[in-house]
Amino acid sequence: MFDFDKKVNRYGTYSIKYDPASWGKPDDVLPMWVADMDFPAPECVVDALTKLARHGVFGYSEPDAAYFETVQNWFSRRFNWSVEREWLTITPGVVNALYIAVRALTQEGDGVVIQQPVYYPFEGAVRHTGRKLLVNQLVFEDGKYIIDFDDFEQKISQAKLFILCSPHNPVGRVWTVDELTRMGEICLKHNVTVIADEIWQDFIYTGHRHSVFSALSPKFSDITITATAPSKTFNLAGLQHANIFIPNKELRRKFKQEYRASGMSQPGLAGLVTCKAAYDHGDEWLDALLIYLADNMRLINSFLHERLEKIKLIEPQGTYLAWLDCSALGLSDLDDVILNKAKLWFNDGERFGVGGKGFTRINAACQRDVLKEALIRLESGVGFAVGAR
Repeated sequence: MFDFDKKVNRYGTYSIKYDPASWGKPDDVLPMWVADMDFPAPECVVDALTKLARHGVFGYSEPDAAYFETVQNWFSRRFNWSVEREWLTITPGVVNALYIAVRALTQEGDGVVIQQPVYYPFEGAVRHTGRKLLVNQLVFEDGKYIIDFDDFEQKISQAKLFILCSPHNPVGRVWTVDELTRMGEICLKHNVTVIADEIWQDFIYTGHRHSVFSALSPKFSDITITATAPSKTFNLAGLQHANIFIPNKELRRKFKQEYRASGMSQPGLAGLVTCKAAYDHGDEWLDALLIYLADNMRLINSFLHERLEKIKLIEPQGTYLAWLDCSALGLSDLDDVILNKAKLWFNDGERFGVGGKGFTRINAACQRDVLKEALIRLESGVGFAVGAR
């Protein structure tokens, strides 16, 4: 019913993913780096955007009651999370919201905890605003990432803010209720506010379940800003739209004050229209997509097991990102080999901070033929580099 194998030419469409020259990359690389999908948005979204375009008037916009009801229903039926209308602030994106929250809730020099290796804008939101970076490094043990809770509490005790990545990018962990609860209790103990980046919440594989951090306890809800968006789920990143939920009135006041100070006001009309369409009518498409992505992950795993045994796929519990352990290759120039020998544009693991060296991240949200080509290129390029040593 949904043809995820159909290829779409993205060159010449202002896509940062498919413009290697502007990033100083060779023209002949296969781009599988930035986290947007190569699949078109579902027809319900395209139809809604087409209807908007044909209307022809694109003035200032605000969400109405019907928009909020749609968003409320989405979180209720997919996550059993009940949200209130007054909690909602719409921003151009989750990263934008991270910067706003850091500025709104901390002062220069205040400590902010992140868990590296993690999505690199987390570190940017701390360093670029003059805050103190505190890293609770995730522990890679027996092929899985876990939290060092002793170190977590030691770092939290020095902090004002904790940025949680749930599910975690790039390592693919879906945190359990026990893990989330333990982190939450530590944050409560030390009076630390939590920004929960849950943009990947819709990408969960069989055997795992995403738990909304704020929904686990009224006490957690009172200290949490939850950042969500339809952008990853329905491939809408270019429409610049995120739904941010803040139950605590004082946190919400501070966030909105900083948001207004940035010169932002009404959300974009296209973002409102497409988010509503996707959340109203996109469930079936998303469920089919998850099956396709799971098959892509199985393809990566079987290919590596059969033909590239020194590279290990860290089992993805969530996201569409494949986090590969390449440390057994013994390559000090791993990213250079992948780029210039394999002709692949991946995300170098070191970019995600401490614990990322020797790893690389692949965006697996692509057509299966493209993924197969990438794996063959990887085999050829790595084999050439290792054999030359």
